[in-house]
Amino acid sequence: MLKKKGPRALRDYESSWASWARADQLAPEGDWTTWLFLGGRGAGKTRAGAEWVRSLILAGAGEAASGGRIALVGETLADVRDVMVNGESGLLRLDWGQDARPRWIGAKRVVEFPDGATAMAFSSEDPESLRGHQFVAAWCDELAKWKYPDATWDMLQFALRLGKRPRQVVTTTPRPIPLLKRIMADPNTAKTHARTAANPYLADAFLERVVGRYQGTRLGRQELDAELIEERTDALWQRRALEQCRVDAAPPLKRIVLAVDPPASSGARSDSCGLVAAGIGSDGIGYVLADATAGRLTPARWAKRAVDLYHRLEADRIVAEVNQGGDMVEAVIRQADASVPVEQVRAYRGKYLRAEPVAALYEQGRIKHVGTLPELEDEMCDFGLGGLSSGRSPDRLDALVWALTALMLTKAGKPRVRGI
Repeated sequence: MLKKKGPRALRDYESSWASWARADQLAPEGDWTTWLFLGGRGAGKTRAGAEWVRSLILAGAGEAASGGRIALVGETLADVRDVMVNGESGLLRLDWGQDARPRWIGAKRVVEFPDGATAMAFSSEDPESLRGHQFVAAWCDELAKWKYPDATWDMLQFALRLGKRPRQVVTTTPRPIPLLKRIMADPNTAKTHARTAANPYLADAFLERVVGRYQGTRLGRQELDAELIEERTDALWQRRALEQCRVDAAPPLKRIVLAVDPPASSGARSDSCGLVAAGIGSDGIGYVLADATAGRLTPARWAKRAVDLYHRLEADRIVAEVNQGGDMVEAVIRQADASVPVEQVRAYRGKYLRAEPVAALYEQGRIKHVGTLPELEDEMCDFGLGGLSSGRSPDRLDALVWALTALMLTKAGKPRVRGI
């Protein structure tokens, strides 16, 4: 398809690839040093990296010609060979045209191009193997899985010293490793992002079986939605434990409460109104049913939201914290529906002390989450002695604590059995 080198060949290539590539698969504009492409499984990360390398090669007199040396860095040498070079979206699978087609020389760990340019394979298992080499560009694949990420990255940075503007692309599914977070925070990093579902060529069976099963879970958010899921070691809850308490549906429940943690004010800068519903079964297990927390609502709007959820779940009562608004909180709810029973609760201890007994219920295996509650679980796994790492008010968590405290840590009201 492309038999000539130089600007014309590059223009032809770019118009061809750009005509059907997604925007996130194209190298960003600007004077960046690192292009970080965070993508879910099957989102097209490998193809984007391979096409970027091809653009350098086809530039001819441009960047690739400055020594014509490119580094290919993967978790293992086998990964470089089987994914980045020979894989379905690897370098050898691209349409180079007869005159520009490269070849893989396994003994040398090198992809050789007809114009003399080379792309050499390196493994994160052996960072020192990068010592002594120099490159004009690098493609780093699945960096979050590298065995020695920091040492490998450091050695690569020393080797990127050819040409006028050495650059590198990182294609990876995110994991909360320090190196990836540093790269993301670097002002010289340009970022693109793609979820698995963005790829229209994936098999329907895969989407139904994998995406349908894991969507919204911690693993799904990381591997499918390419979210960087942080882990806080001092948090009251850990993500792995929350995954183990997830169920698809709740059994018939004896009692359901909806807890409201109202904001102190309304407007653009107000906290969210925490709205969490939970129920308790005849087996004594608590089930977290819904998180309807919303921000920037007027009192009338959050009250209506609470009342609507109360009726939808056929709840027994609304439990409302009144530290900020006193009797006004109950009055606002009654304006939305005067028939709804409201129980006022007041906080006399700090948020962490109130949350500890509820966290103990989780540790005892007495709480289940019905379906996925990603935003609530984010707050739970980011809540430690100092509160949330962002400094924000843990409104969802507060509502959860009030709901489960009312259900399982105080005397319950008269039960009535219903199904959810």
